[in-house]
Amino acid sequence: QVQLVESGGGSVQAGGSLRLSCAASGPIFGDRADGWFRQRGGAQRELVAVLGAHGRITYADSVKGRFTFSRDDAKNTHYLQMNSLKPEDTGVYYCQLVLNSGVTWGQGTQVSVSA
Repeated sequence: QVQLVESGGGSVQAGGSLRLSCAASGPIFGDRADGWFRQRGGAQRELVAVLGAHGRITYADSVKGRFTFSRDDAKNTHYLQMNSLKPEDTGVYYCQLVLNSGVTWGQGTQVSVSA
């Protein structure tokens, strides 16, 4: 089965940077979409960035120009580089992989940004 393991969360001051990683393993083939979501406080999980099967990256308006999605196919890992972090970016970040066989989520990693 497909598994995702996240790393890279932590605590930073406003204006700082963090890089999240999501390493995938298992039977990964065919069309795919890789994404990052976050859950802030008691709110619903929301999209942060996604690389669709068409190869286009879509960002939430709130992170455009600050966050960058990338993927290393050789390592089967996708990343979220987060710069100019704000306190409102605080939350649990989850990676996601969508395949024809189904949807897999990472375990989540906490990002805390202090003012």
